[in-house]
Amino acid sequence: MEFSTLPILRQASDSSDKITSPDPYTMDPLLDLESGTNHKTAPGVWRVPANTDLCCIYRVPNCLRRVSPEAYTLQSVLIGPLHHSLKLQALKSRGHIANAKLMDYLNMEEHKKFYLAEFAKRLQGKKTIDGFKRVIKEDEDIIRASYLESTAWIQSPNFVEIILHDSVFILEFMLRSSPTRSEKTGDPLIDEPCLAQEINRDLILLENQIPFFLLEKLFDPIVSILREKTFHELTITHFDLLDKKGSNAKFKHFTDLFWCVRVETVPVHAFERCYMPMYQMYNADKLDGGGIKFEVVKDSSLSVLVTFDKGVLKIPNFLADDDAEITIRNIMALEQCHYPFNSHVSDYIMFLDFLIDTEKDVSLLVEKGIITDWLGNHGSVAKMVNKLCLGVLNNGSFYTEIANKVTSHYGNSCNKSRSILRRVYFSNLWRGTATLVAAFLLLLSLIQAVTSIIDVIKE
Repeated sequence: MEFSTLPILRQASDSSDKITSPDPYTMDPLLDLESGTNHKTAPGVWRVPANTDLCCIYRVPNCLRRVSPEAYTLQSVLIGPLHHSLKLQALKSRGHIANAKLMDYLNMEEHKKFYLAEFAKRLQGKKTIDGFKRVIKEDEDIIRASYLESTAWIQSPNFVEIILHDSVFILEFMLRSSPTRSEKTGDPLIDEPCLAQEINRDLILLENQIPFFLLEKLFDPIVSILREKTFHELTITHFDLLDKKGSNAKFKHFTDLFWCVRVETVPVHAFERCYMPMYQMYNADKLDGGGIKFEVVKDSSLSVLVTFDKGVLKIPNFLADDDAEITIRNIMALEQCHYPFNSHVSDYIMFLDFLIDTEKDVSLLVEKGIITDWLGNHGSVAKMVNKLCLGVLNNGSFYTEIANKVTSHYGNSCNKSRSILRRVYFSNLWRGTATLVAAFLLLLSLIQAVTSIIDVIKE
């Protein structure tokens, strides 16, 4: 597979600096603001989308990346054109085994070629691959338009090769993956679970995407023969999202799929977005002491629908495991870039952030079934949740009204008094029984005293 050469930035001189390429072409010119002339684009340069409906794949904003760079950093496999320059660096570093990450990228690029050759053996060989190339070439403009960042610096033949190799890699990896496999295959990506897990994590990163419409167009006919299902169904099965609400929704890429299965659980007009940010809400332990009851929403895996009624705050289960931070951060990055006015996941995480200050809050929510802690440390869960919203713009929330209702209920003195009575005297069966017995004895004593007083008065 051939790779294009990175554009070279000329040294400063009396003339304007220009970005040039060994093979110039005319797509997406970059305007030099000093000279007013157009130059060819380079990696990382934005473009102004001609069709905003097509644009759906973005570079993660720096305000989010600097909080947790590793959550957006590819570990093994580079997918799509946004990281093509890293592929070139990996090729240039060939033999420099000290740089483990670049070696991983290089190994994976070689494995893509292996997968392409193996896939060609499945159906009609070269004829099928040539058909893929024709489809990619026909849709090249739409594919390029899916990226906010300009890909014009990658020439058309190289762009087609990138999309071909990456697309076939995704399909072949999904076809080979099987949770019930019990024998080694000779493929390290399948035989070593840690490598397979790394690849699955990389496949959902926002910057590491290929438009899903293209994958469906290329592979639906193939998958229907090999697996008797659609590529959409294969994708849902591979990511273990079968029967999840929203899994049948139309999604733009894999990151968008993980957004859809969460947001589709929210009924239309369940609550309106408030353009006032959430300024205040007390932590879970304090709310519990103030009379707020916490309940987990049954069968609520991946949901973000929070409700509050009659003093009961119902929250869906949040799984805190090794993949949670990476998945949530990339979904939130997608919302910040693509769904700024439909940011249900970001608003839900911010709501949790208000509830959780310390591991004591986490312990309460774990006890109520609202948080499932697979990290093994409540303090780690609290730290993770508290950092998730750093860098996220809070310009309104779907949960502002709920937070206001919770705060108002907490501030009601009658609700607090009932809560104290319940917590102090009726916290469990034995204490409640003892309280009732004591009250009964007190009542008998009072009756006896009154009776004695009446007898004395009569005498």
